[in-house]
Amino acid sequence: MQPLQTLLVVDDDLDIRDALQDVFELEGYAVLLAADGLEALAQLRQVETPPRLILLDLMMPRMDGFAFREALRHEAALSDIPVLVASADLDVKGAAEGLDVAGWLRKPLDLSELLSAVKRLSQAA
Repeated sequence: MQPLQTLLVVDDDLDIRDALQDVFELEGYAVLLAADGLEALAQLRQVETPPRLILLDLMMPRMDGFAFREALRHEAALSDIPVLVASADLDVKGAAEGLDVAGWLRKPLDLSELLSAVKRLSQAA
């Protein structure tokens, strides 16, 4: 049996984290959750096998998505993990530019669009 691909969901909204965990687990993924960039970095530094994809909110307390992405770039073992930005920012594309991310989606998320992007990006990794 093939091991589950792991995703990391980084979002400060507990309801969004829980809903995405449910959706991704139903699709056969293992899911790690973090409430902000600091928590996400701590988890990434502890896991044996890094996730295949990070779904990242941009606006969060303590460490936002911009600072998290910058920190991730400086960690050789983690810098190649594809990042998919999900944000309610009206100009999410503009906000994601310069972050060297694999893609972006606007919140509220369209489930089929999200699953399609996750499948494509996690398999490409």
